Amino acid sequence: MAVRSMTGFARAEVEMPAGSFVWELRAVNGKGLDVRFRLPQGMEHLEADLRRRLAATVSRGNLQASLQWRREAGVPALVVNEEMLAKILAMSSRLVADGHAAPPTADGLLAIKGLIDVAEEALDETASEARDAAVVDGFGAALARLEETRREEGAALHSVLAERLAEIGSLVEQADRDPARTTEAIARRLKDQVEALIAASEGLDQARLHQEAAILAARADIREEIDRLRAHLAAAGALLDAGGVIGRRLDFLSQEFHRESNTICSKSNAASLTAIGLDLKVLVDQFREQVQNIE
Repeated sequence: MAVRSMTGFARAEVEMPAGSFVWELRAVNGKGLDVRFRLPQGMEHLEADLRRRLAATVSRGNLQASLQWRREAGVPALVVNEEMLAKILAMSSRLVADGHAAPPTADGLLAIKGLIDVAEEALDETASEARDAAVVDGFGAALARLEETRREEGAALHSVLAERLAEIGSLVEQADRDPARTTEAIARRLKDQVEALIAASEGLDQARLHQEAAILAARADIREEIDRLRAHLAAAGALLDAGGVIGRRLDFLSQEFHRESNTICSKSNAASLTAIGLDLKVLVDQFREQVQNIE
C-alpha cells in the first residue's frame, strides 16, 4: 500500500438537465477523522450515505465537503401570498373609505416585500432520484481525485522521510564509532579526573573514588540507546515500505527517536558525542514534523 498524506483538494462537476452540481473536497491534518458537509437545502438526507462512503476510504484528517447546485436559468414561477393580499386590500379599502389614502396601485402592491415570491420548480420522484444518484456519483469521483492527490503527496513525503531515516542512521553509526566511546578513552579521562581530585584533597579515599568512577563510566555508556535507535530505524523503515495508515505509529517512533537522542546528549562525556546528539535531535524534529502529514 502507498503512503498517503492527509492534505489534498479535489473538484468534480456533474451536468444535469436541471443544472450542474459542483463538489469540492478539502482535507488537512487531524488527529482523527472529522468531516463537515455543506449541502444545498433539500439534500440533507444524502449526508449519512456520503459519510459512509468517505469513511470507507479516508481514516484520518479534517475534511470539508461542499456541494453547489447551479440551476439552469428558466422562466420563474411567481406565487402570490393570497392571505397577505386579502388583508392589505381590506385595510386599503377602510383607509380609502375614510379618505386617508388613495386606492392601491399595482406597482405599489408589487413593491410590498413578501407579497410575491419566486417558487422553485419542484422535481417529481423520478427526477429527484436521478438527481440524488448523480450527486452521489459526483461525490465518488471527487473522492477518488482527492485520494489521488493524497497518494501523490504521500509519495513525496515517503522520499523525505526515508532520507531523514538514512541521515539519522548515519549519525547513530557515527556515535557508535566515536573514539570518545572506547573503553580506553573513558578510562583515560576518568583516571585524569581521579588523579586531579586526589591531588587537590589528601583526605579523599582513593578506593572509593575509583569505585565511583567505575559507576560513572557505566552510566555514561550509550550502547543501549544506540541499539534501541537501530531497532526504531528498522521499524520505521518497515512501516514506510508497508504504507497504508501508518501516521500514528510513525509519530510514536519519532517520540522514541527524540527520547534516545536526549539520553545520548545527557550521557555524553565528550564534545564530539554531544555534537552528534544535537544533530540527531535536529533530524528527529524534522522527521516528526513531516510525520504529522501522514495518514
